[in-house]
Amino acid sequence: MKAAIDHIVKSLHQGERRAVARAISLVENDAPSAVELLNGVYARTGNAYRIGITGPPGAGKSTLTNKLAKHFRGEGRTVGIIAVDPTSPFTGGALLGDRVRMSEVELDAGVFIRSMASRGSLGGLSKKAKEAADILDAAGYEIVLMETVGVGQSELDIAAASDTTIVVLVPESGDAIQAMKAGLMEIGDFFVLNKADRPGADQAVMSIKMILGFRPHDADHWLPDVVKTQASDGKGVAEVAALIQRHREYLASSGTLEQRRTVRLERRIREIIDDRLRVDFWDVNRSGELSARLAKVYRKELSPYDLAAMLVEDFKRFPAQTGETNHHGTISNRGGA
Repeated sequence: MKAAIDHIVKSLHQGERRAVARAISLVENDAPSAVELLNGVYARTGNAYRIGITGPPGAGKSTLTNKLAKHFRGEGRTVGIIAVDPTSPFTGGALLGDRVRMSEVELDAGVFIRSMASRGSLGGLSKKAKEAADILDAAGYEIVLMETVGVGQSELDIAAASDTTIVVLVPESGDAIQAMKAGLMEIGDFFVLNKADRPGADQAVMSIKMILGFRPHDADHWLPDVVKTQASDGKGVAEVAALIQRHREYLASSGTLEQRRTVRLERRIREIIDDRLRVDFWDVNRSGELSARLAKVYRKELSPYDLAAMLVEDFKRFPAQTGETNHHGTISNRGGA
């Protein structure tokens, strides 16, 4: 197994598309070798610039992503695209398949597109998408575009995974107000008002700018701007790319880029620890212990907090032992079946 992973990592570092696809599949499917793979590619990460693109459903995120990829290719830069779609209730895979909407760049050898399922992530960004971005980074793609599912009222974690976060809105349907409710106004580094040929576009831009004016800012801090686009026709895409470059230069000169990436690393490590503790906690027949005591909670002999504290205390006292009798007098099957 190690030899196979080493071969994938070596091929990936050489930019072989098949190796990139294989690596992302291993990560997405939680293969036993996924951690070894991610360890192998980590040293080569940190060179790609990661751009998050989010916004309400139907705002034109996929079209803008397609046009931005085409623009960056025109500049000679390689582009990796991670398009996170809603999860199919039947296959567990990506429901919409953004490749269909990115026909202009799909066959470009300098572009790699991967549709990934959200798999229940409320933040609009699959947990595995961040690891896929690491793989694209290690494979040498200079720009990584991460497009999230359409968001509703949930908070987003796209900003924590990106260097620059773009929020795409449209003139109608009170998107500015909906964006405020969804927390989008706080996470956007700048805003794109797409479909700007529709009525109410200028008024929408003024509304967004007015809302942004309430954010704390001064001459030394970045103030998000609003760009009008008609992405389907390519209008305004160059302006969006120029604003991305301006923001990148600001982050680099102010030291904010290093700070953001450090915070991103800390958050990733915390997520890894949380995931491992959750697996360890429930992987010792503790679900059975929970079920066995639920009747006491139902009869009000214990509160939910009492039972939770008991289970946690049991985990702390016997984290990885087998066949131990715990302090509640029950037998726990530690470390497997």
